[in-house]
Amino acid sequence: MTGLSVFYPIVPDVAWLKRLVPLGVRTIQLRIKDAEPASIATQIAESLAVCRSYACQLIVNDYWEAAIAAGADFVHLGQDDLAGADLAAIRRAGLKFGVSTHSHEELETAQAAEPYYFALGPIYETKLKAMKWAPQGLGRIGEWKRRIGARPLVAIGGITPERAGPVLAAGADSVAVITDFLTAPHPEARVKLWLDWERTVNS
Repeated sequence: MTGLSVFYPIVPDVAWLKRLVPLGVRTIQLRIKDAEPASIATQIAESLAVCRSYACQLIVNDYWEAAIAAGADFVHLGQDDLAGADLAAIRRAGLKFGVSTHSHEELETAQAAEPYYFALGPIYETKLKAMKWAPQGLGRIGEWKRRIGARPLVAIGGITPERAGPVLAAGADSVAVITDFLTAPHPEARVKLWLDWERTVNS
């Protein structure tokens, strides 16, 4: 499968992925930071095996070469990653890719690359990491959607189940979530809440 689900969790390692995918997650991003190449390769391979078992779309963040080597079919590129990526090689390998955007200039750069989807953030203030970008707000979602047309738009940053409905109403196709479940007292229960919300959206 190579589509995006409405609820799009992002996890820091394969251990988190193994906890969440069996709950019914249909799209998940593996965002590994500060790991050795051998660990990255192993985690991508293990993640692919889990995702294939549960019909979940795996999106590998950043490591497009390792993703190609592992047989993945989707990667996500930040603006720095995009600048250094061999898009021709990615396309030859049959990978779809998404691109992060935070400004009009970054959107133009991303549009030139013709990705499968665009990500916009942070929509709201986020505590996961220090961001040089101010919250985008709901109005920016609608603007981005008008500019990218039919390609999917993923909203990210500070999104909770209570905020998710208005985010979709503003024009987003998917909501990417990290902090809301990672910092929850019971992460699996929080993800199940998100999945219940997703079912209501899809019904």
